[in-house]
Formats: sequence, structure tokens, C-alpha cells
Amino acid sequence: MEAKLGKLIESVGSFFGGGDQIPWCDSDIIAGCEREVADAAKGDSEELKSESIMRLSWALVHSRQAEDVQRGLAMLEASLANSSSPLRQRETLYLLAVGYFRTGEYSRSRELVKQCLEIAPDWRQALALKKSVEDRIAKDGVIGIGITATAVGLIAGGIAAALSRKK
Repeated sequence: MEAKLGKLIESVGSFFGGGDQIPWCDSDIIAGCEREVADAAKGDSEELKSESIMRLSWALVHSRQAEDVQRGLAMLEASLANSSSPLRQRETLYLLAVGYFRTGEYSRSRELVKQCLEIAPDWRQALALKKSVEDRIAKDGVIGIGITATAVGLIAGGIAAALSRKK
């Protein structure tokens, strides 16, 4: 009985908490990536600069801080036009999808992950993100329906109470 109750509580917590498997990144890792970008900017290697900017973008969109995520999105949007290889474009689209997922823009995230899967249909990370996005969209729909039903019930109850007082 306790095991069943524990699973119920866990599933309810997972429903309201998100339960996605996308990793988080802390400020120490971001600071290290920023130092790496600054060091790469001093050098001559464009490839090294590009790789370090990509790592910083990854760290930023995986941050818990909204301003970091926005900064990562801006960097990735700017680099998307310069993505020459399909691999780089796939990675950039994926990271953009993660960033938009983190900001709650699930429709935009779904569009980007779809584009990513057009390049690499079997990429497990993108498939997992697609599932997380679709789950979150469905969850938001269920919560929205619940809020609407509650509001309608309260209004109907208020009207019924008002009508019963008039009699």
C-alpha cells in the first residue's frame, strides 16, 4: 500500500514538476566557458573560437538563470546563419530548441527540434527533447482545461447561489 501511495505521489510530483531529462548547468561551468571564449579570441584559430562559443552557448541554454538562457539563445540565433555543416546546424538547432524549452516557448522549441530531426532523424537527444516538449504541451493543456473547468464551476456556483437567495 505504501509503495502504491509513494508511486502516486511521485507521479503527481513529476506531472507538476516537469520531469524532463535535460541537464542543468551551473555558473562555474559558464564562467569557465567564458574564459575559454576569451582565450580563444586572442588566438588565430577560427575553429577554436567557434567551438568555444558553441560550448558557451550549450552552458548558457542549460542554465537555471533566465538571463543566461536568453544570452545563449541570442548567440545561437546569430551563429545559425553561419552554420555551414549539417552537423553544426543540427547542434545549433538542438540547442536553440533546448533554450526555447527552458523559456517556456514550447511551440518554438517543437519547430526547432522538428528541423533538427529532419537533419538527423535518429538522434536520440533530439527525440528525447521532442518527447519532453510534447509532454509539456500536453500537460499545459490539461492544466489549462482544469483551470477553465474550475472557473466555469465557480461562476455556475455563484449564479446558482445568487438565484437561490433571490427566491
